[in-house]
Amino acid sequence: MRGNPVGHPTRGACSPLAIASTGCQTEAVQAIDVHSLGAYIREQRNAAQVSLRELARTAGVSNPYLSQVERGLKKPSAEILAQIAKGLRISAETLYVRAGLLDERVGDAAVTAAIASDSTLSERQKQVLLEIYAAFQTENAATTKPPATTGKSRKDAS
Repeated sequence: MRGNPVGHPTRGACSPLAIASTGCQTEAVQAIDVHSLGAYIREQRNAAQVSLRELARTAGVSNPYLSQVERGLKKPSAEILAQIAKGLRISAETLYVRAGLLDERVGDAAVTAAIASDSTLSERQKQVLLEIYAAFQTENAATTKPPATTGKSRKDAS
């Protein structure tokens, strides 16, 4: 096997789930700030008024493990992050971005944050809204580009 830039064997393209749960490593995984990720999870749990025990149960992890994640002592896999996000009723993508597994979406942060934090929407509805928003941004960016010039002025064209 050939080595990749960070010195690990090349294993092909890695999904966010594969990156954290199977050992497929990239520079993004190594850059995870587990302390800020844990603090963010605790902040979201407190904002949702969910106890540590309740979140651990809904996420399918032990109380001590979740406590260690919140204190920045453990680095959760992408699968565990998805389960925690589900228990908190926030987008798994939000936690993936916080963990450095995904790049943050381009766009107005207020719009994406409002969609991600809306507790009246299901995870699927949030995902669809974010995809539609991104599609509109892409479409608008394509239509606002200045037209290509041919080098002729209007007077030359007549």
